[in-house]
Amino acid sequence: MTNVVLVGTLDTKGVEYGWLRERLLRAGVEVILVDTGIMGDPRVPADVPREEVARAAGTELSELRAAADRGAAVTTMARGAEQTLLRLHAEGRLHGVLAIGGSGGTSIATRAMRALPLGVPKVMVSSMASGDVAKYVGSSDITMMYSVVDIAGINTVSAPVLANAVDAVAGMAQGFARTSRSILPGQLGKGARPVVAASMAGVTTLGVDAARERLTELGYEVLVFHVSGTGGRTLEALAGQGVFAGVLDLTLSEIADEHCGGILSAGPDRLTAAGRAGVPQVVSLGALDMVKFGPPETLPERARFRRVRVHNPSITVIRTTSAECAEIGRLVAAKLRAATGPTALCVPKRGLSTLGAPGGPYHDPAADRALFTALRDGLRGSAARIYDYDTHINDPAFGRSAADRLHAMIRAERAAA
Repeated sequence: MTNVVLVGTLDTKGVEYGWLRERLLRAGVEVILVDTGIMGDPRVPADVPREEVARAAGTELSELRAAADRGAAVTTMARGAEQTLLRLHAEGRLHGVLAIGGSGGTSIATRAMRALPLGVPKVMVSSMASGDVAKYVGSSDITMMYSVVDIAGINTVSAPVLANAVDAVAGMAQGFARTSRSILPGQLGKGARPVVAASMAGVTTLGVDAARERLTELGYEVLVFHVSGTGGRTLEALAGQGVFAGVLDLTLSEIADEHCGGILSAGPDRLTAAGRAGVPQVVSLGALDMVKFGPPETLPERARFRRVRVHNPSITVIRTTSAECAEIGRLVAAKLRAATGPTALCVPKRGLSTLGAPGGPYHDPAADRALFTALRDGLRGSAARIYDYDTHINDPAFGRSAADRLHAMIRAERAAA
């Protein structure tokens, strides 16, 4: 039997959830309907009523209804939904999750989804999905679908969108029920091969791919994280959990975005978790020669007269200046100085990206030197080791050497343990 869990507010979205349930049953899956509403009466009966969801959060529905803080009540129901989905998963009764909603419903449902292991199908149809969904997805594998119109009735626009969501989650759930391909908490890093993290962007792919291939030859499983803001946050979260035997952090563009106001920042804690956890890390300076913004028309005025390059229709990049590179160098050095584990900095002196290599539009030796000088000054007297390479970051030899260096550090750390 394949079960899809529907989780949502049945007072405001009951008609739509009833429609979803009927479509899922016709698709050949069983349905467990979880009600996270608080105030109005449910418009369809739930398999897990709201009273039970509230109790899963350690309270009673009557207390939530009487509370003056509506936001706190919604947060409590989100916690109850999270515990409910975890229970259903532990009982083997959850093979996929589908939810619909606006800001409130999306917040509740995605919190519950994020608690589930990776690999469990999770589909969220939301009117919020055309914007920044990082706070909803986090480091999970939630599939976000834009509802186009608000979730308010079944109409000529919402019907095909919701039908697609039903077909998607039904197919995923049926496949999941056959294979049970979830990754449970604690499983990452516990397999036969030690797990290493690597950071990559399109402009550092060749170098990182060479490193990944070398680490694979050496017996590691390599998880590559795209430095898109969310990717860096996920890498940091997993590094802090002790998942990785080592971190090959060759691409730091999220730090440039954080410092210079770009759109793909991973926040101020980027490049801290591995060092704080004592995990061996080899770091380089990939893509610190650029800051990412949105389409050209969204560039801030201060950036319009810089070296601007349209990377794709959604991303425009500008070259970091010597002054910005010096500040970024000091920031990176401070993060590496604080590391409690083995740390190496590999410096590719001939360029930090495909754009910054000799002959590229962002090749600027003076700006790169400002970065290197600030790093050396900031790391002087620290335990971090600096290795210079007379090459650019995408030279395969650079990637292989960085991988070999991380391998040696991991072996030394294990031998000393």
